[in-house]
Amino acid sequence: MKIFDFAYPLLLTFFLSSCSNYPRLLTFPFSDNTRSFNSRSSELNPHVAGEYITFVSDRNGSQDVYLFDAKNRRLIDLPGLNAINEVALNPSISEDGRYLVFAVASQGKSGLYLYDRTTQQKRPLITQETREIRNPMISSNGEKITFEVANNGQWDIVVTDIRGNPLNK
Repeated sequence: MKIFDFAYPLLLTFFLSSCSNYPRLLTFPFSDNTRSFNSRSSELNPHVAGEYITFVSDRNGSQDVYLFDAKNRRLIDLPGLNAINEVALNPSISEDGRYLVFAVASQGKSGLYLYDRTTQQKRPLITQETREIRNPMISSNGEKITFEVANNGQWDIVVTDIRGNPLNK
């Protein structure tokens, strides 16, 4: 009985302390400038892949996509990505940080775009649909994209390749 009295608290402490590392809280310093992750602006729908965190923020007066390098603790420039006449939604990034996929809303229509950081080019995968598009996700290797499309009162899940071609099940 004395062994049980000693072992039980020890085992309980071990099991409780082993769970303390998940989920992990990331702490980044606050800054009023536009080069930091934390700001006074809204940071919406963050997506983490490897060392990258992509999110939407209204810090420059419009809802734009941002990319944060958590390893080097800095925002990465994304030339040619954001447009004044578009509202960016739900960005997702490939594990290597090359491809960003995100939905846009503009003038009551929605679309899906892919941004290649290597070429610094944004291209439409699905252009201005009257049906709403939401929650795009890119695979870790950047080869497949999934997203939801409003279709006759329900949400359908679509899977495409990196060029926007639908993939069969």
